[in-house]
Amino acid sequence: VGLPWRAALVRRRARRMQNVLEPAARRANVRDAFRARAIAAGRRVLLVDDVTTTGGTLSACRQALVAAGAAAVYAAAVARADATEATGA
Repeated sequence: VGLPWRAALVRRRARRMQNVLEPAARRANVRDAFRARAIAAGRRVLLVDDVTTTGGTLSACRQALVAAGAAAVYAAAVARADATEATGA
């Protein structure tokens, strides 16, 4: 699409694969898992996720970006999975 992009997030720690966890465990799994680089400060950021189920990863990324001073954070997902189907519940 010709839009500029920058790698504004860095993974702070390894985490378990989200698709094997129950919805409640997914948010805990990614809590504090990301750190935003200084380049995010004062910028409007668009997060793009391939598939979102509970939104835990997007939420954790947003929190890191806001903490680093991002002016605004928007999110888009290509697909949304049914959380009950993803966990077999």
